[in-house]
Amino acid sequence: MIAYCQTSHQYLECANADLYDYLFEAVDARDLPCMADVEASMLYFCKRVAASHKVTLTGECADEIFGGYPWFHKKECFDADCFPWSMDFSPRTMLLKDNVLALLPLEEYAHAAYAKTISEVPVLDGENKEEKRRREISYLNIKWFMQTLLDRMDRTSMHAGLEARVPFADHRIVEYLWNVPWSMKCKDGVVKGLLRAAADGLLPGEVLYRRKSPYPKTYDPAYENLLRTAIVETLSDTRAPLRELIDMGKVLDYISQPSDYGRPFYGQLMAGPQLLAYLLQVNYWLKKYDVELLL
Repeated sequence: MIAYCQTSHQYLECANADLYDYLFEAVDARDLPCMADVEASMLYFCKRVAASHKVTLTGECADEIFGGYPWFHKKECFDADCFPWSMDFSPRTMLLKDNVLALLPLEEYAHAAYAKTISEVPVLDGENKEEKRRREISYLNIKWFMQTLLDRMDRTSMHAGLEARVPFADHRIVEYLWNVPWSMKCKDGVVKGLLRAAADGLLPGEVLYRRKSPYPKTYDPAYENLLRTAIVETLSDTRAPLRELIDMGKVLDYISQPSDYGRPFYGQLMAGPQLLAYLLQVNYWLKKYDVELLL
């Protein structure tokens, strides 16, 4: 890539301890618990870039409008009557106290939001069942998933003093691609094939057509051990607001099991370790914003 485009690259590596610390600053930037170390690493990245640059271009929204995510392609997502990036609710609820589960109709709320959005999807006359469902998935992505990622990019970058611009979110591009047939977007089964074809000659072929690597999260056991230790210490504090929501016994049982990296509870990346990191963010947010839980 460097040789082909004659560009200058810098490689940034974030230490586990720094990544852990950024979990909480990421909450400050978002004003809410967020996407755990995925967001923490982005904040780290933005801060390093902002030290030498004040404006940057990002690739956010390309997957939503060109059909890059796995749920555009998997049969189980086509058959599911729910948000395709959040099909399994058990990881979200398995650590909650029983009385909290009884009070919060989580699945009912999500399904109602999903059903309302599906009712808004414009349908093209003559579309078959598969194309209709693909259009629904595309609409869900634009209205929900894309909004989350745009907010993430905007808040992490501006918190770091970096102006991140998102050319793929230009409404003219989004509107144009809405009715581009899937046979063009994914010609010959090439994921985001239309976008890749548009960049032909601008990038080396081995980069242009390689399989996507999702935005980085860590698989380092040392980082996960930091999270395990931190969650136990947090829940051992009788003043921790998270104790009102989480069952200590369920947590201890959960962290004694082997990690499950292949079962995301949200999107592609939020799996087992990210659940622990998210809970730590929730506790931090409850304390910082002095949130009163009425349970």
